[in-house]
Amino acid sequence: MDRAVVDLDEIPVEPPVRPEQPAARELFGADCDTVIVGSQVRATCHNSYPETDLLRLHVECDRWWDVDADSAAVAVGPAGRVELTSRCWKEVRSAWVTHQRQ
Repeated sequence: MDRAVVDLDEIPVEPPVRPEQPAARELFGADCDTVIVGSQVRATCHNSYPETDLLRLHVECDRWWDVDADSAAVAVGPAGRVELTSRCWKEVRSAWVTHQRQ
């Protein structure tokens, strides 16, 4: 059986290749908790980032004749808190908050 011999002096010395760093996570967007109770919707939001976030609460009502609602934009600055509310006449199908840079 032949043994392979490696001369370590013949291996070029190179610095190790560093893997690419992942893209920085975007630091934007208030954290919102949305609660639906009956026909009432409440979203409580806190902006822990350095940019102002324009928030809108959107409510989709369950009944076809009940009018869906989109709130006006509310600016929440850094470290700011806001509570957004809306309602349907009857049941709420879904509710969500959208974010936009100012």
